[in-house]
Amino acid sequence: MMKKKSETHPLTWRLDGLYTPIWIEEYSNKNGYNALKKTLKTLSSQDIISLVTKSGLKGRGGAGFPTGLKWELMVKNSTPLKKRYLICNADEMEPGTYKDKLLMEYLPHQLIEGIILSAFALQAICGYIFLRGDYYVAEKNLNKALQEARYKGFLGKNILNSGFNFDLFLHTGAGRYICGEETALINSLEGKRANPRYKPPFPAHVGLWGCPTCVNNVETLSNIPSIVLNGVKWYKSLSNSIDSGTKLMGFSGSVKRAGVWELPLGITAREILEDYAHGMKFGCQLKTWQPGGVGTAFLSSNQLDTAMDFVSLQKIGSRLGTGLAIAVGHKIQMVSLLLNIETFFSRESCGLCTPCREGLPWIVKILQDLNNDNGQPGDIELLEELCCMLGPGKTFCAHAPGAISPLYSAIKLFRKEFQMCIQNKKERIKNNDYLINL
Repeated sequence: MMKKKSETHPLTWRLDGLYTPIWIEEYSNKNGYNALKKTLKTLSSQDIISLVTKSGLKGRGGAGFPTGLKWELMVKNSTPLKKRYLICNADEMEPGTYKDKLLMEYLPHQLIEGIILSAFALQAICGYIFLRGDYYVAEKNLNKALQEARYKGFLGKNILNSGFNFDLFLHTGAGRYICGEETALINSLEGKRANPRYKPPFPAHVGLWGCPTCVNNVETLSNIPSIVLNGVKWYKSLSNSIDSGTKLMGFSGSVKRAGVWELPLGITAREILEDYAHGMKFGCQLKTWQPGGVGTAFLSSNQLDTAMDFVSLQKIGSRLGTGLAIAVGHKIQMVSLLLNIETFFSRESCGLCTPCREGLPWIVKILQDLNNDNGQPGDIELLEELCCMLGPGKTFCAHAPGAISPLYSAIKLFRKEFQMCIQNKKERIKNNDYLINL
């Protein structure tokens, strides 16, 4: 017997093939806010935390940290008398990623209900949606949905006569990639420069305005209503993997049909590429791919049968990241592509720590020389050395380690292309073709 889409696609079943915003009346008719009503009548804050912990839900923003554990750490590290805040990280700035955009534009009430449930679990008094500044449609739709939710009594004081008080506000950012890092986001929300903070103390103990704060991603929070309504066993059954649930995943780049789909964790990258993205463009062969945005390591075409989940991709040297894969065609030059990627990361560095501030522009300069066939012997080795200097544990936050991940993997997979940029210069000098501008 074929299962209903509501039983297999907890995040997107309400869309029902029609990509128009689901407003409060339609959302309510499709089980909307039933999880909140159930919670306020029969469940405690600890019940919700326990449900989310047992469900195995991991953060969908890229890091993949267990959500329930994150909540437990916040509750344990703060007293009930202290104000607590919940922040939804909607600053979707990762190139090649557009999954949260879909949820905010078409299913704003699902996100709002997820935030209210999470706030109840954490006993937070106030929440903020920190939205990427140029998501204009999402901003408009979220504001409308917030008004509808307040009018129906789902936000504000004494929600549904339960004694629970919580309000939620939308804040648009100024457009900085670094705001994806939770402490930089908190600084920006406070009106400060978007630099990461020293840790410890962690936001769970000292966050927004010095109060305990939890920061969760849009997709993460959008999963909470279905977990509360349908339970742990059901949520785990959705996956083909050790990791629980479904995930918004997709392909962009040199594919016939770029897009994002809700799929079970554990599906292979090949299945997504061939069955959903309809394969590579005509006349184009897959050269390499990134599993979750430009900040993840490149993988070879022979690794397409890897399961798209947190554990499997980590085993082969990459990360699931945001789950939105990028396909690179065989005609694309890797040095040129890496120059584009590293230029982005260099510009988006906050400049707080020396390795990132100085190292990324240095990498860009070397890649520019290589791309112009002006590379020097030793440039590749220098790039590898810089990758080590900017690796995990060497910089203030994860920005630089994310930036060098695609570079280091590309050198390993396509070293000959980097060497050719040096060889081409040698050939020009040998043939008296080397021009010096006076």
